[in-house]
Amino acid sequence: MNMRRLAAVARKEFLHVIRDPRSVILAIALPMTMLLLFGYALTLDVDHVPMVVWDQSRTPQSREYLSTFTLSRYFDIVSYVTSYREVERAIDKREALVAVVIPSDFAQGLARGSVVPVQAIVDGSDPNTATLAMGYARLATLIYSQQVTVSMLQRRGIDAPETPVDSRPRVWFNTDMESRNFIIPGLIAVIMMVIAALLTSLAVSREWERGTMEQLIATPVKGTELIVGKMIPYFCIGILDVVIAMLMGQFLFGVPLRGSPALALLFSSVFLIGALGMGITISVVTKNQLLSTQMAMLSTYLPSFLLSGYLFPIANMPKVIQLVTYVVPAKYFIVIIRNVYLKGLGPEIMLLDILLLCVFAVVIVSIAAKAFKKKLD
Repeated sequence: MNMRRLAAVARKEFLHVIRDPRSVILAIALPMTMLLLFGYALTLDVDHVPMVVWDQSRTPQSREYLSTFTLSRYFDIVSYVTSYREVERAIDKREALVAVVIPSDFAQGLARGSVVPVQAIVDGSDPNTATLAMGYARLATLIYSQQVTVSMLQRRGIDAPETPVDSRPRVWFNTDMESRNFIIPGLIAVIMMVIAALLTSLAVSREWERGTMEQLIATPVKGTELIVGKMIPYFCIGILDVVIAMLMGQFLFGVPLRGSPALALLFSSVFLIGALGMGITISVVTKNQLLSTQMAMLSTYLPSFLLSGYLFPIANMPKVIQLVTYVVPAKYFIVIIRNVYLKGLGPEIMLLDILLLCVFAVVIVSIAAKAFKKKLD
């Protein structure tokens, strides 16, 4: 590989990117826009669930029970109703996701020491939110029940019994349980895959459509030099995007980077080389800019978003789909970047994922170089 020819191809591609404002906008503005939109709009947290209440008891005891809901960040009482018809209307209109119905004998039942049923109606059209809301409602009810039990025993002069098991949960790596800390590092992988493949998917097909490929073929530049030379400018742009994404994640969204920034950039570079190679391969095969763009989006965005474990756990997918995920490179990079971000792990813990990521980069660039033939069809 001749370094002078390689540098000449890279310089030519750099000049094209600089002179084409659309490429610069696509390369810089689009990743920042995606990060802003996904960072602010996409969340897995279920907080401030709107709730309506039908309090048939209207006693201090029922209000105290409802306070266990309102004092947490999980529920917001939006209105009080007086019939099931109003409950149904509020849920149908999506004004509320949860309804709590307290019976009229709530206070009397507690005074007698009886078990008092309280109805919780949950909108199940969103199963994930409904499951979490039911869990929060059970926890609020359990807390109030324990308070009532302790108070009743104290009035009778009996010490409250100690629980045989004292569970003390401790959350590691994401203490505040913020889904943003989980989403942003994975989003870097999705953005890199899409942008890198999208940019390089036009690199070779553009030469064919503009008729400049014949001139390149007539030069002594080898196929490998042409492929690598065209990748260099987009590699630099991709690294710039990674740095911008890391800075936005830390200073704009408050996502902690507990590991080494150098390691994050190193692993990002390996993944970026593979993504660029995929785009070049698509460009070499299609020789058409429109088709290249469509194939790049189809082969990068959807697998990276749906099949990488970015949002949806791979273990919950059908077995056939789980097998498909093994050929999605973003799956390995997301594991690596999240471990670096949230756990501060080093490469010794992630050797298999790193090895598979390196294999992907080498194989895909080799395929691109082999697919490009320096001759006219």
